[in-house]
Amino acid sequence: MPPDAPVLVLVTPGDTAGVAEEIAAVVRVDNPQIEVRLTSVSDLADSLPSGRDAIVVPLLTWDDPLVLAEIGKAVAAAGSGAVVTDALGPHPLLAEALHIRLAERGLARADRVRLLNVSSPVDAVILATVGGDRAVHGVQATAVLLASRLTLPVVSASLDSEPGVTVAAQRLRAAGAERLAVAPCLIGHEAPAGIVQQAAAAIDAGHAEPLGSHSAVAELVARAYGSQLAT
Repeated sequence: MPPDAPVLVLVTPGDTAGVAEEIAAVVRVDNPQIEVRLTSVSDLADSLPSGRDAIVVPLLTWDDPLVLAEIGKAVAAAGSGAVVTDALGPHPLLAEALHIRLAERGLARADRVRLLNVSSPVDAVILATVGGDRAVHGVQATAVLLASRLTLPVVSASLDSEPGVTVAAQRLRAAGAERLAVAPCLIGHEAPAGIVQQAAAAIDAGHAEPLGSHSAVAELVARAYGSQLAT
């Protein structure tokens, strides 16, 4: 990597502490030759490097138009020529990470080599997100990728608007899927603490943890940076 390589600016719609900081730390360890900066959307304009190229990678699992618009405004306000990448999903690696999070809670079984489903303790999965109808449509492709891995029905549903997880559960059970699991298509900073647990409890379902600083998230960040660097 040349010494004047673009700065990788990780931007989060939430607080930079916690999960975002953990992801940035993993990206730095895995890519020591790249300068990595972490900032919130509100502080992005002040965090962009002066007189140096930058590639901005949003910590999002889908292309949230509201957040991306705010990022675009911040880049413009800074007078920067920084390039903004797409969100981290949909991508097969994202589906793999969701599968692993389910398996960690005993809600999916996977072999050690291919992480392919062997036999499942649930009948269907609800891929839960926040951001209303736009988010539900935005993660639909990820739901298809996860369903292919699990060989189970996977439907996307909202945690913060109606019709939400409860309606999705009613429809799945009406179709014969009794044992349900909730897989949050969230990195962890996008929603209030406890929202996934509450939604799962309301439908008597198990739930996986958010993606957090899973290695696949850090790899997707590096791939987003690399794809822009290549162009």
